[in-house]
Parts: sequence; structure tokens; C-alpha cells
Amino acid sequence: MTPQAPPHGIPPVPRLQLEGITKRYPAVVANSDVSLTVLPGQTHAVLGENGAGKSTLMKIIYGSVKPDEGSVRFDGKPVLVKNPQEARALGIAMVFQHFSLFDTMTVAENVWLGLDRSVPLATVTQRISAKAAEYGLDIDPLRPVHTLSVGEMQRVEIIRALLTEPRLLILDEPTSVLTPQAVEKLFVVLKKLASEGCSILYISHKLHEIRELCTACTVLRGGKVTGVCNPTEESNASLSRLMIGAEPPALEHRASKAGAAVLTVKGLNLPKGSVFGVDLEDVALHVRSGEVVGIAGVSGNGQQELLYALSGEDTRAAPAAVEISGTPVGRLGPVQRRKLGLQFVPEERLGRGAVPTLGLAHNLLLTRGDAVGAGGWLKLGPLQAQAADIIRRFNVKAGGPNAPAKSLSGGNLQKFIVGREIDARPKLLIVSQPTWGVDVGAAAQIRGEILALRDAGCAVLVVSEELDELFELSDRMHVIAKGRLSPSVPRAEATVEKIGQWMSGLWEEAPIGGGAVHA
Repeated sequence: MTPQAPPHGIPPVPRLQLEGITKRYPAVVANSDVSLTVLPGQTHAVLGENGAGKSTLMKIIYGSVKPDEGSVRFDGKPVLVKNPQEARALGIAMVFQHFSLFDTMTVAENVWLGLDRSVPLATVTQRISAKAAEYGLDIDPLRPVHTLSVGEMQRVEIIRALLTEPRLLILDEPTSVLTPQAVEKLFVVLKKLASEGCSILYISHKLHEIRELCTACTVLRGGKVTGVCNPTEESNASLSRLMIGAEPPALEHRASKAGAAVLTVKGLNLPKGSVFGVDLEDVALHVRSGEVVGIAGVSGNGQQELLYALSGEDTRAAPAAVEISGTPVGRLGPVQRRKLGLQFVPEERLGRGAVPTLGLAHNLLLTRGDAVGAGGWLKLGPLQAQAADIIRRFNVKAGGPNAPAKSLSGGNLQKFIVGREIDARPKLLIVSQPTWGVDVGAAAQIRGEILALRDAGCAVLVVSEELDELFELSDRMHVIAKGRLSPSVPRAEATVEKIGQWMSGLWEEAPIGGGAVHA
């Protein structure tokens, strides 16, 4: 894959050239006259707020979407990429923001489907293990996908792309569910690939990542190119201005005025639900009204099992192991817990947080029992009005309250789901990965809304793999590792080093300052 350098003075032939790409949908023009050039071995960022047209443009390059106008050249030759199979044959690989994996199949079987079927499955299994070890993306190729966390599914998608030995690798929000340590490992991989001549198109809302990794950047706003820059010469503030026309508002985190415990977890022991799951061992925590408690941890260490037990999807816990406002709920389902004031944002937004084919208004029914009238008739008018209000308040770019959930970009769907749960005025909000895949402006808004909810007296539990986010939001923090939960530490006494050490389960050996631990 090592590139052949062109003779001195002659510019290299671009790996990818887009000219005048336009894609129209009934409700929106996703791309309008977009031109883009990516050189061999270049890591090129595509930056823009949610709904700017980034993912549509990447799908056009990968053959998943056909443009209405424009041309594509690959290695200097005009190409018409009709489908992803043709893209892979050219040497183009893509890691999608929403995963394309079959839940009932194993990791190896999913990867094998995207490769040359003449290669035996056993050989693919060995290659997955080798790639995973080489790049530090630990995954068991024999695990069924439905047993994986979102972070582990992300690793599968990245490994599948790397196994094709791509000449152009497209990454759509690849680090949104990775820990800082995993991001560092991924960057080592990407820099190595680029040094070998692989070009990388990189979509991310994390501006510091773009500045560290990328040497070129094309900015989209409203489907149009509004700027091209070298991100290494920019600041986070200047990139924000290019992307959204302004800097995101500073987050105001006032001192917590915590009241009585709303969520109490004590002695929660749960055997894993599958052979690939994680046992929860003696988990204890509490969240009081008017405070945000954060849980950090490497993906796959029991977050999913804990969230299922708290939301009511798993009702195997002892009744008193989980209490909401003093009521034992360990054996109660989600509907009964919602009646006690619980609202929940899952990490998997498409399929668990929203029904893909239903409109946004109808998706409110997932957490709104008051929308069903006498005789089981739906109150469509109020539903649509509520959805329209959430769309307006959270600046969701969608084709109205009846737009199918799957028609929204990932970030816009996340804004709608978080808005739906906040709009219900919960007494207890449990949210997983609150700003996964949203732009800097929307992330600031979501975090601001969470803090406003806290200030209004709501108890908030945030499970996130973004340490920066947890330090911004939390009044107290825990770490989950191998199904066990650390003591809590006040945000003022927490450090990245301490939390990183605790992620390995080493909190017994970690020094804890006076007053750092709360029962």
C-alpha cells in the first residue's frame, strides 16, 4: 500500500475528486453543488452541524446513495459507483454511524458477509483476531452481535473495514462511543494507514480530534461547502465558527443543591443474561434530587446490564435492590417505573430509542401513556403538537412531526430522543451517551438542558464513555469495571488519571481523599 511518490514538482493525482455533487430529497436538498478533493495518504475531515449533509455525501462516495448531479473520480479516473460492492472493489471502505450488523449472527459471520466469500469463515475468524490484536480493538469473533455493547459493535465495524485493505477509508463518527484510551489506539492505527498511502475521510464533531488527526478540512453548512481549511492551523473556537457560525455557549455548572434520594441501588447482584454478558456484583449507588451522578467506564464492563436493571427491561433484581423515591421497583417493568417519574434515554437510539419506520409524533408513544384516550384511541393532535414543540425547542432538523425516525441524521435523532425524555418533566432521568454523534452546538444545548433539569430538582444519572462530558455534567462520579461499581468521588476531587486508573478496577488500591467517598 506504500504510495509511489510523483516526480518532483508534479502534484499527486487525487485519490478522490468530487465535482458538483447534488442530492435532493422531497423535503430537503441534502447536498448542493459539493466539490471535494482528497489526496493519497491524506486524512481529510468533513465538518458540519447535524443535518449539514455529511453522511449523505459519504454514502454517495460509497455507492449507497445515487447523486442527482455531479461526477466522481477515483485515482484520476471517472467512476460511477452503483453500490457498496463496487466501492469495495475499488478500494473504498466505510464505517457507518449507524451500524449495519445482523444481531443474530456472530462477529465473524457479519464480517465474512462483507468480504470475498471464497475465503473460508475459519480464515476470516483468524484474521479478525489478528487485526484486533494488531490494532488494540479487542473483540471475540465468535460472540453473537446482540450480546455486544455499542462500543464493541463499533470495533466490529472498524475491523471489518480494515480487513478490506482500503485505499480510501470513510469514518462517520468513529470515536463517538470509544473511550479516550481506545481513541488514542485508533489514532495510531489511522496515522499508520495514512503513512502507508491510505486516504481517510473523517467525520467527527470532536474538534480536538480533527485538529490532532487531520491535515485538511471541508466545511459543510446546509448541504453546501462553506469553507476549506487546514485544521492544524485552527482553534476549536474558529472551527466552531466555520461550522455553526458561532461559538457554542459556555456551560454554567452551578453548585448542586441536592435533596432526598430519588434513585437508590443497594446490593444489586445479577448474573449475566447471556454467556457473553457481565455479572453485576453488589452494585450500590444513589442519586438525589437536584444532582447529576456520572458513571464512567470502558464499553462492555456492565453498563448495558446496569441500564437494563434500572430502566425495567431486566426485572430479575430483588424488589428492594432498586428503589425509586422509596418504592421497591426491582421487579417492575418500564411502564410502572415511568409512572413513578423515570424517563430513560438508551445508548442505541435507532431500534431501541426510536422505531425507525414510525414518525416522530408516533415515537412519542414509546414513553407517553397519556397520549392514549378512552377506548384506546390515539390523541394524534396533541401528539403532533408535542413532537413539533420538541423539534422547535431542540432545533431538530426533520421534515415535520410525521417524519420517520430513520429519515433523520444520527445527531438530529439523538436531539429528538433526549428532548422527548426531558419534555416529559421526569423526577429521575437516566441517560446513556447523551451527546453521541451530535455537533458542538447541539451537545452544549443538550448538556445545558440536563443541568437545567437538575437545577429544577430532577435526579439525573448519566452513563457516558466521554470523560470530558462527565466532568462537565457530574456533581459526583462513579466508575464501572467488570460489573462492579467504584465508590463515588466529587467532581472537584476527580482527575482524569484517577478515573483512568479506576477503569481497570483498581479503586481499592487508589488513594481516596477525605470526604471523597459517599455511601
